[in-house]
Amino acid sequence: MSNAERGTRNAEDTVEGKPSPQPSPHPIPRSALRLPRSEGRRDPRNRLNDLTGSEWLYFLSSVLTTAYPVNGSESYGHNLRRAHPSPKPPQLMATLIEFFTQRGGRVLDPFAGVGGTLLGCALTERDGVGIDLATGYRDIYHAVCTQENLAPQPFLIGDARAVLSGAADDADPLAAPFDLVLTDPPYGEMLSRPQEGEKRKRTGRADPTPFTDDAADLGNLTRAAFLAALVEIIGLAAARLRPGGHLILFAKDLQPTAEHHNLLHADIVARFAAALPALRFRGLKLWVDQTINLYPFGYPYSFVANQIHQYILIWQKHADPEERRSR
Repeated sequence: MSNAERGTRNAEDTVEGKPSPQPSPHPIPRSALRLPRSEGRRDPRNRLNDLTGSEWLYFLSSVLTTAYPVNGSESYGHNLRRAHPSPKPPQLMATLIEFFTQRGGRVLDPFAGVGGTLLGCALTERDGVGIDLATGYRDIYHAVCTQENLAPQPFLIGDARAVLSGAADDADPLAAPFDLVLTDPPYGEMLSRPQEGEKRKRTGRADPTPFTDDAADLGNLTRAAFLAALVEIIGLAAARLRPGGHLILFAKDLQPTAEHHNLLHADIVARFAAALPALRFRGLKLWVDQTINLYPFGYPYSFVANQIHQYILIWQKHADPEERRSR
């Protein structure tokens, strides 16, 4: 039984959605955007987002607990997006986009998958650009846009290292600086291993469910190779951030072993601190997904946690990396 089935309800579900300044062919329902709406005044010094003080305060909780629908119109095409091993809810991405950008801001996702970030951009009137290896995932994203009556955002196909290294002309969607990089990378080897728990129950099989079979896919790499490739891609993405812009990355830990703690989020923060001096780590939020079922792992012999949370890791770009070193 899931936490949601136990009757746990997210208080955010009672919050009214933020009205669009212009009529929209796809009205945003209550559960699409998770920040409560306030009639308060927006501080004129606020250049980060369009939120009032009370809306800003609400976002500052370090824990974000959700139970987004996976059926019906408010699931935003989950019936199609579920073909991806780990699709992020557009409502969740919209919440982050709302805080870290203003309306009309630009958002980059170098691991776009089936377009959760891009859908979040469409829901919040931002301009998104996605990159992914798999043409099939882009096709699913376009199918979701058609089904949900949302305008598709630019979605580039290729290895993010090659796409982000290329020179951009004025017509290139990557040409202008971005306000936010928001992404959920494939974690090295996590889905290439035999599956247990929810996936095994749903499919009746323990077969690995890799994102793609491409050798360049970070999800198919060893831990060391994954971290090196992730640093390279995030460095290229950060180079396209405006000074003061933010980078947000989702991370999920693996179960610990005798050889390593497997706190992947900690490994990522440490690696970025050493390799990407232009980025300052600002902190994290925990996303708790109450739609995940609980399983008696380890019973009745040992403790094995059900991981129903992921880490939302947040960095901000410095204006000058050399200035930081001199401090």
